[in-house]
Amino acid sequence: MILNAAFHEFAEKGFEQASTNAIVKEAGIGKGMLFYYFKNKQGLYEYLIEYTLDVIIHDYLEQIDTEERDFIERFKQASRLKMKAFLEYPALFRFAGTFMLDEASIPEKLKPRLEKLQQLGYAMMYENIDTSLFRDDVDVEKAFQLIRWSIEGYQNELKQRLQGENLAAMDFDPLWEEFYEYLEVLRKSFYS
Repeated sequence: MILNAAFHEFAEKGFEQASTNAIVKEAGIGKGMLFYYFKNKQGLYEYLIEYTLDVIIHDYLEQIDTEERDFIERFKQASRLKMKAFLEYPALFRFAGTFMLDEASIPEKLKPRLEKLQQLGYAMMYENIDTSLFRDDVDVEKAFQLIRWSIEGYQNELKQRLQGENLAAMDFDPLWEEFYEYLEVLRKSFYS
């Protein structure tokens, strides 16, 4: 309860404007209980960042099968894992977006962990890819970027479409089928 309330508050208002009073009210606990677990607002914020990085690494990045050498197939797999993690931890991922987009908000002592996460993410997505699958007349690095932008754009549009929906009761199969159709367009565009 505390973590979800804190994720929500920091994601909505940022560190400076976030209120521990709002956090304890949303969590339904007394302020003393919050400070029993966390020394202060800064300690809570740092814990949330560390917790978020751990979830992203363990529940998302480390689950990607790097033996899959087809870039589009690996991205398909990563997208499913990312969506699963997002659905399981929506407040956490909204919070992650705030500090990943504004790295100045990250305490100095946590910046090496974020850099390690970024390096791991890059390695999980781009290392051991079979570039021979791409057409000879395609710049592979630019193709990587275009495919990534396409998939991330689709994911962002999907998140907007799903805003306010009862996700637990939804049938995601038609959405995945639509996504796979887009991937086939990308495959035909870039692969030989």
